Amino acid sequence: MSKTLGVPTPDQATYMLRAASEDAGRTYKRQLLDLLDLRPGHTVLDVGCGPGTDLPALAERVGASGRVIGVDQDPAMLATARERTAAVDTVEIREADAHVLPVAPGTVDRAKIDRVLMHVRSPAEVLAQLHTATRTGALVGLVEPDWDTLAVDSEDLETSRAFTRYTTEKVVRHATVGRGLARLAVQAGFRIETTITNAPLFTDFEHGDHTLGLGRNMQQAIAEGHIDRTRGEAWFAGLARGPFYASFTLVTVVCSRP
Repeated sequence: MSKTLGVPTPDQATYMLRAASEDAGRTYKRQLLDLLDLRPGHTVLDVGCGPGTDLPALAERVGASGRVIGVDQDPAMLATARERTAAVDTVEIREADAHVLPVAPGTVDRAKIDRVLMHVRSPAEVLAQLHTATRTGALVGLVEPDWDTLAVDSEDLETSRAFTRYTTEKVVRHATVGRGLARLAVQAGFRIETTITNAPLFTDFEHGDHTLGLGRNMQQAIAEGHIDRTRGEAWFAGLARGPFYASFTLVTVVCSRP
């Protein structure tokens, strides 16, 4: 990994699959699937399924009598998802916007949306769609970061804070949606069952740079005039020298459909 700011934007499918395979990704995803209490015969909806990261695990838990529906609006992501699940007869891949879910009302037993609401036009509208799609008694799992809690250690604390502000104000559409998940779910008509947090920890610079976009987002912040170039480049170089520490809060809410 380059230690300059000229780090290219990673391929999104590769990025998502790598993040899911790392310790922090495996931990919260396994926790989410356990909380969803998936059972044989369930119909499960994965909104924003991306490259199909979680579809095989969902299919395994619902068995041959169940059905897993993966929805995404990105054709490239869906192509990868289809390749990854080609041998799994119980998985269906559908191209659609999360604001207009391609499922019949009241037909879904379990649903999940993982790190997607922070990017959509209207999280409230997506949750309203999930409420319509699910049966009475269904469980829905929501996972989102709170990027206001991004903490990157540096001797230049002010630049670390400026980087977090830039991330929340310019990079991520709904950067604090994680803390609002329970409120948004209740407003959509769900009942909260569980709220938990995880704090993914990064102590390897290259890992942190890849996952958190430190170099590429700092480069963008400098180009847009939000952070001074000399200061931003010195900050990034200091992170590369280590020791490295960064973390943020990941919020998981599991709710039910009354």
